[in-house]
Amino acid sequence: MTWTGARVLGDRDAGLYLAAVVVSGFGTSAMWLVSGIWVKDLTGSDGLAALCVFALWSPTLVGPALGTLADRTRRPLLLATNLLLAALLPVLYAVDGRGGLWILFGVLLVYGAVGVVQDAAESALLATALDGRLLGDFNGLRMTANEGMKLVAPLAGAGLYAAYGGPRVALLDAATFALAAGVYALLRVRETPPSGQAGPTGSLRARTAEGVRHLRSHPGLWPLVLAGGTTMLFAGINGATVYAVTEGLGHSPAWVGLLYVAQGAGSVAVGLASGTLLRRLGERRFAACGIALTAVAVTLRAVPLDAVALACSVGVGVGLPCVLVAAFTAVQRETPTELLGRASASLNTLLYAPNAVGLALGAGLVELVDLRVLLPVLGVARLVTLGPLLRGAPTAVRR
Repeated sequence: MTWTGARVLGDRDAGLYLAAVVVSGFGTSAMWLVSGIWVKDLTGSDGLAALCVFALWSPTLVGPALGTLADRTRRPLLLATNLLLAALLPVLYAVDGRGGLWILFGVLLVYGAVGVVQDAAESALLATALDGRLLGDFNGLRMTANEGMKLVAPLAGAGLYAAYGGPRVALLDAATFALAAGVYALLRVRETPPSGQAGPTGSLRARTAEGVRHLRSHPGLWPLVLAGGTTMLFAGINGATVYAVTEGLGHSPAWVGLLYVAQGAGSVAVGLASGTLLRRLGERRFAACGIALTAVAVTLRAVPLDAVALACSVGVGVGLPCVLVAAFTAVQRETPTELLGRASASLNTLLYAPNAVGLALGAGLVELVDLRVLLPVLGVARLVTLGPLLRGAPTAVRR
């Protein structure tokens, strides 16, 4: 197979964008972990610590509305939002006890909302700036960059927090956003408002609905959206079992870290190959292969052997991103420029909101159902998403 990722890295704008992903992703991964540890240390409450994740993810639920912002000029929006977070995060120096928790949660909520807008703007901007034949390679490399940062940044953030406290981690994160803004300033992308207007028109409700309507009415995209949302629902349920799996193997909870590293390594590997595989298989078949691999890996997790558990984590890491990369690439290719921001944000909501639901369901199921039964059932249940993907012609791949 010919790896065309080199062509992506050779594109000046794409290379700069990936550099911004690496820089800001490092700070984000560190801050997301440290915020929960910080709250736990201040309050001793597991519930309040968990609310940090909720505050960061909850803006995804209104992603389609936030995505309307990304259907205006996108590069200035990315510059402004990165500078906003760079200016906002040092406010966390004011958090010096339980009384300052409202500041921390407020910042995290804004952080999550800005992240939704940035994701939509980034996806839309690159879809217009990059050769459509390289979108799959680019999305795979972006996945590799994100997962790579998740492997190293949390450890660095935890170490910095242990040595200097939460405000220093916030300052590090602010510096990464300032640097990312500088990288975005170097992009040479030229944008014009859609249809020669200042941006999308109509009421907020009407503009928000257009992104969802486009996904719902497109015969090539909707099966991928359904498959992706269902996959992430099951991924959430499966994620809630990870501590029970570790306990069943006779290890301490800290051993979960090895499982996450193995999963991250699998995601990094498939990200490098995604572009080539997408061209060979098409989006639907690529997603279907990933779902099938994940189903097998989840089922085999019921086998109480360390080597099997680690191999299954690698399998999940390889399989799970396939449907995500396929869905985002297809939306970027098949969506009109003036709708890309809203469609991308709507896709984020439809993919990741089910993950939160799955985590809640899994937390209950793992207490009620034996893992030797639950995991095989989850594995087989994933296969129901294959029907819509394999039915009819696959989404066209532009060459």
